[in-house]
Amino acid sequence: MLNKQERDNIVELLKREVKPAIGCTEPVAVALAVAKAKETLNACPETIEVWLSANMLKNAMGVGIPGTGMVGLPIAIAMGAIAGKSEYGLEVLKDVNPELIEQGKAMIDKKIIAVHLKDEIAEKLYIEVVVRNGNNTARVVISKEHARFSHIQLNDSTLLHIEDENTTKNNEDTINLNFNKVCDFALESPVEEILFIKESSELNKAAASESMKGKYGHSVSLTLAKGMMGDNVFTRMLSVTAAACDARMAGAMFPVMSNSGSGNQGIAATLPVSVFAEEHKKSEEELVRALTLSHLMTIYIKQSLGRLSGLCGAVVAATGSACGITYLMGGSREQIAYAVKNMIGNITGMICDGAKPSCALKVSNGVSTATLSALMAIENKVVTAVEGITDEDVDKTIMNLTMIGRDGMSETDRMILEIMTHK
Repeated sequence: MLNKQERDNIVELLKREVKPAIGCTEPVAVALAVAKAKETLNACPETIEVWLSANMLKNAMGVGIPGTGMVGLPIAIAMGAIAGKSEYGLEVLKDVNPELIEQGKAMIDKKIIAVHLKDEIAEKLYIEVVVRNGNNTARVVISKEHARFSHIQLNDSTLLHIEDENTTKNNEDTINLNFNKVCDFALESPVEEILFIKESSELNKAAASESMKGKYGHSVSLTLAKGMMGDNVFTRMLSVTAAACDARMAGAMFPVMSNSGSGNQGIAATLPVSVFAEEHKKSEEELVRALTLSHLMTIYIKQSLGRLSGLCGAVVAATGSACGITYLMGGSREQIAYAVKNMIGNITGMICDGAKPSCALKVSNGVSTATLSALMAIENKVVTAVEGITDEDVDKTIMNLTMIGRDGMSETDRMILEIMTHK
């Protein structure tokens, strides 16, 4: 069992990585940077210039912006300047209202907003905002994490600067997670230390419930609920998870609990596990441990994959869910490892082609595969080390997945952006 200090460090990591967000985190992070720049300038900007890494641009092009009924970066930037408050973090746009939206549209019409690709930057999560009013200029940079300010400047005065390659010590760097450490924490920690994770289930279930009252995006959840695939635990897991994603990608104003900077990852790591536990009348402790296992496994995989890549985050979060579902089925630690291998032996390679309404389809695909992977694991059926990228060691299997997503798919990522920006 982990000692108290190790458990406290992991609790801090979970609380930092599993937190509420309104809207897709990429354009919301851009709005956050704009809001901070406006606050630094202490005036409404007369011009706004934004430079984004390719992955940020890809994920912000086609997704709904919370509360606006509009899609894309210009309205996200305008609302960050007009309605955004940096103190809200990834809920920066929660004060948006119809009057402010009209002001945002007027700002766009004035053509004072410019968006550029920062193509010389190696960092995949990079946002640089420069705002001007009269003789004053403010510059803000967010990098590495969606709400991590690494540079703030007013005119010639640097107010904050953090070198990315020499980032100050944080728990993500110092906690070297592995499969067994994740299981030790989730399955053996005193349950009162991890009860807070239930909030992720409550928040995301509320989002799914609100979504089902309307029609969002492609309405994947409503299609699933029509009964063609039957009315059972499996279809309810799919439809509830898709519902929260449908609404989030369409720009609904209610928050979801994110994981590793992604709302869809938070949804996919939470709702399949929650629905399965509820349908099978599992205890509160079983639910809490399953959610902790799912969220922490997702964080572990993302630590080596990185915040953004050419690999769809639903693959990672659904792998976390497969672990949680296997545990709820009564699976052993060995069978939880089998579920991971079954996931990686199946849907590795699903591309990320930006945040958009059809992400609900990919999330549903991930949940479906997670359920099948868990069912096979419980029967001691596993993708073996002689098959493809799966290794005998579960941690090495995970590293194979993240190497493909982080390094192997770099050219795929570049080509995806090329296709998206030349349609």
